[in-house]
Amino acid sequence: MTFDILIRNAMIVDGTGKPGYRGDVAIQGDRLVEVGAVHGRGLFELDVQGSVVSPGFIDVHTHDDRLVLIDRSVEPKVSQGVTTVVVGNCGVSLAPLVLSVDDPVPPLNIIGSRDDFRFGTYRSYLNEIKSSPPAVNVAPLVGHMTLRVAEMTMLNRQASPSEIAGMRCRLAEALEAGALGLSSGVFYPPSSAATREEILPLLEEVCRRGRLYSAHIRDEGDRIFEALDEALDCARSADVPIIISHLKCASPKVWGESDRVLRYLDKMSDRQTISFDVYPYMASSTMIRKEMVEDARRVTISWSKPHPEAAGRDLAEIARQWDCSLEVAADKLSPGGAVYFRMDEEDVRRILRHPRSMIGSDGLPHDIHPHPRLWGSFPRVLGHYVREVNLFQLEEAVRKMTSLPAEALGLKDRGVIAPDKCADLVVFDPKEIDERATFDEPMQGSSGVSHVFVNGELVWEAGKSSGRTPGRVLSRASGAGQ
Repeated sequence: MTFDILIRNAMIVDGTGKPGYRGDVAIQGDRLVEVGAVHGRGLFELDVQGSVVSPGFIDVHTHDDRLVLIDRSVEPKVSQGVTTVVVGNCGVSLAPLVLSVDDPVPPLNIIGSRDDFRFGTYRSYLNEIKSSPPAVNVAPLVGHMTLRVAEMTMLNRQASPSEIAGMRCRLAEALEAGALGLSSGVFYPPSSAATREEILPLLEEVCRRGRLYSAHIRDEGDRIFEALDEALDCARSADVPIIISHLKCASPKVWGESDRVLRYLDKMSDRQTISFDVYPYMASSTMIRKEMVEDARRVTISWSKPHPEAAGRDLAEIARQWDCSLEVAADKLSPGGAVYFRMDEEDVRRILRHPRSMIGSDGLPHDIHPHPRLWGSFPRVLGHYVREVNLFQLEEAVRKMTSLPAEALGLKDRGVIAPDKCADLVVFDPKEIDERATFDEPMQGSSGVSHVFVNGELVWEAGKSSGRTPGRVLSRASGAGQ
């Protein structure tokens, strides 16, 4: 038999967590058709000489909403082996919202400027992706903060019943158009003014459509258990599955509490469906917030609108130069973004090691000097935490990047190497794969990733993009795309 593509002599790590095995992988069109001992030939044959072939990685937590429109190669992700990005996290999505006069309020400004918010419906946003597809698949969420800004003129207050009804109407349109679910970010002002009474009617709409809820909880520091209670209670009351975004203990006050957090989530999972993602670093990154400065070991500026020259510099150095406090310097640099070193390595490792943790980069592609997680998250797990630290086996790391997020997101055709699954694949050398991105030089591609296939097309080879853009919009109903 003749196949479109035949990958020979691979170490197949199929995404399920089972031990890898030697074999071949055959692709016909956009599907895997034979796996194992394949007899036949390929119109295009690739002998990978024992390199790992795994399902393409699913970046379950991104802010690539605008990136997939303006840079169709999506090189920061494809270079890592990522074949699907989940956009619209933390309550922040590019649609449905039109801004004609005002600049986007933080943190909406992490994904675009005023002119980028030009989609009055969610369907119009997805249609633009479909008309000019990127190299990766896009799995979309709609952001609660975006709905809030679209419906409310004064944001630092609770929403009225009519405003909530307007948000619900916009949410229904987004879910009908293909959004996987709703995300929230009540950690951030002005969404922090939202109460359970505002979130719950939206989650009832999510439940009615059979979708999911992704939550950046209200506090990841000394009130983390209270914040988890709030998010889980809302999801349980509405009977929707929940993904806790970038689970962490983000303050010295709660360092060492990750064990108790994980035991709590394990206990609550007997009552409801709970997933969570994590990025493999001790530093976070978001908008500049002076209240986050105090308990950070170090703060570096990723971008600043009034002082663009500050990107990449330490806040402490800038404060000394300006002869002011860290908080005053943060105010002067706003609006902008920063990297905060606020976590403990043992907590990061404990969360990564948990069998239900998924890998998400949470990278911010429009920062001038971004956190290295944008370019390095997945290779860092496979290089540093698997090969060097031996935190878990390679097969378990791949499961966290493939079948586990596919299951949580309802993408039935992705995340596993098996016949009739979609042909999203990454080929990498397990002895060489690693991050090159650092906090000082964050925009560096990884090492060890040789080939990436999306929907049966080669999008990355020999350290560069192929120029092909076969990505699709993925819906909750079918991972095959729309």
